[in-house]
Amino acid sequence: MATDTLKNTTGARGATGGLRRLLLDNGALTALIVLVIAMSALSGDFMTTDNLLNVGVQAAVTAILAFGVTFVIVAAGIDLSVGSVAALSATVLAWSATSQGIPVALAVVLAIATGIACGLVNGFLISYGKLPPFIATLAMLSVGRGLSLVISQGSPIPFPDSVSHLGDTLGGWLPVPVLVMVVMGLITAFVLGRTYIGRSMYAIGGNEEAARLSGLRVKRQKLAIYALSGLFAAAAGIVLASRLSSAQPQAAQGYELDAIAAVVIGGASLAGGTGKASGTLIGALILAVLRNGLNLLSVSAFWQQVVIGVVIALAVLLDTLRRKAGATPVAAGASQGGKGKQAATYVLAAVVAAAVVGAMSFLHNGSPAKNQKVGLSLSTLNNPFFVQIRSGAQAEAKKLGVDLTVTDAQNDASQQANQLQNFTSEGLGSIIVNPVDSDAAGPSVRSANKADIPVVGVDRGVNNAETAALVASDNVEGGKLGAKALAEKLGGQGTIVILQGQAGTSASRERGAGFAAGLKEYPGIKVVAKQPADFDRTKGLDVMTNLLQAHPDIDGVFAENDEMALGAIKALGSKAGTSVQVVGFDGTPDGLTAVKDGTLYASVAQQPTQLGKIAVDNAIRAAEGEKVEKTVKVPVKVVTKENVAGFGG
Repeated sequence: MATDTLKNTTGARGATGGLRRLLLDNGALTALIVLVIAMSALSGDFMTTDNLLNVGVQAAVTAILAFGVTFVIVAAGIDLSVGSVAALSATVLAWSATSQGIPVALAVVLAIATGIACGLVNGFLISYGKLPPFIATLAMLSVGRGLSLVISQGSPIPFPDSVSHLGDTLGGWLPVPVLVMVVMGLITAFVLGRTYIGRSMYAIGGNEEAARLSGLRVKRQKLAIYALSGLFAAAAGIVLASRLSSAQPQAAQGYELDAIAAVVIGGASLAGGTGKASGTLIGALILAVLRNGLNLLSVSAFWQQVVIGVVIALAVLLDTLRRKAGATPVAAGASQGGKGKQAATYVLAAVVAAAVVGAMSFLHNGSPAKNQKVGLSLSTLNNPFFVQIRSGAQAEAKKLGVDLTVTDAQNDASQQANQLQNFTSEGLGSIIVNPVDSDAAGPSVRSANKADIPVVGVDRGVNNAETAALVASDNVEGGKLGAKALAEKLGGQGTIVILQGQAGTSASRERGAGFAAGLKEYPGIKVVAKQPADFDRTKGLDVMTNLLQAHPDIDGVFAENDEMALGAIKALGSKAGTSVQVVGFDGTPDGLTAVKDGTLYASVAQQPTQLGKIAVDNAIRAAEGEKVEKTVKVPVKVVTKENVAGFGG
């Protein structure tokens, strides 16, 4: 009897230990399944076919970048440049095919060659220049982004139509980016598991000195490894630009961190020697599911960053626990039995996922009509002007009893495209979009058009797509008014500097063009310097401080938003409002306070709160089938100390 009891206990422990080992060996897959179940339970819109395809599309660029980074991390390196290399490669393709008239096929080859060249430079600096990978790739991050801006002159370049089809669907439902992701994943798995260079990566990552002593040409292998990372970055850049129908010089900012996170979440170790393609894909899907689900649940973009950071930390902690528990490392040369067990694990995961789909369809059966749900995608919430648009929109939505979901694109056109796709898959009554870029928003808005969801643009229009209404101030006209106000204050004579907004944004282009046009009427005003400060107060302070070293005797400053103007005022000190006149743009609360104080001469005020209110009102009317005006203009107004008391914003 005692023997039987002992056997049963041992068997139970064995079963528990086996389950524990299974969970530890497949931590990322387990996490993905749990995450899918949780999102399905919390949102009835998550487990729809359209939304699952959205998740695949949104994971594609990160996954392709991460596949390339996998090679580097397996070899105990790091590559921080992949986001910039992706943007540079896409910019080279668009520039060479449009501006230079090079055949598209050759332009694609040039783009791929650009990515490989950047990778080779990284590899050379690391292998032969003895630079730490962090420093070498950090330098390439800056160089790649700078070259992208130089080539494009800071403006998006339309993508060739023949390549833009990479952002389309096959048969009207299967997204091409997902297919590209799968193909690149298979190539990664083949390279890691079946080639000499793949085995070299594991050897170098496991023990570089031992690999060198065993006869492996480590320096040459590192050149090839970083070249592969550059190649995959170029492919990701082309796919991303195809989705946006334009090469954005500021595209893929921060994507290098997402790519590294996907590799680590997928089970690779930053110490090198472990990692696999399937784990990287699962890591990218986890990030995409998180962002997609949190968007559907209307979680703040700020909290999304917190959640993703926690997930990354937990992934690294799980990796540490797995090593301490003696879990099987993921390395080259896995046995056939191990591969069969791994395949069985994936089949089991697929069965569980299918069961979840069926269960959740019953749980969320008969979702209510959504004509009173509105989505608002703002280009950024890191700027008081857009915060005021949100406040106005939320106040109007509350007044009308409307459910308003607000998302923050963080000045990332591709992130905004994802948010708009999520809104479309939710089947909202209407969508309001404040585009990061008017061209890049086009494809996602066209998808909403196909789903018969009315779209209202706010502050900026959408190109190559149908919008029910555009609620906006005239940025060009505002620029002209700013030029007139500054020139008349200076008596038509003097020297000025211009603080430009973020390169590539339509607001910066339009305000700058309007100011230049308005200044033509005052030939006595000379622009001695123009520098971007990215719509940011701190950068406005730094850039203005630098400009004053070269031009200490300027008479005026035009800043393309109030935040940069306030930074310029700080740099000018006692000169602001006395010997140097500053004009801003937007009419933010801090800007108007500076106007009252006399340090800011004027602000071209757009009444952002009214923009938000009117946009929501028009979106609801469009959702209910009422006729709305195609263009609703909210007047801009030059606010000075004389009239600021009567300005309500």
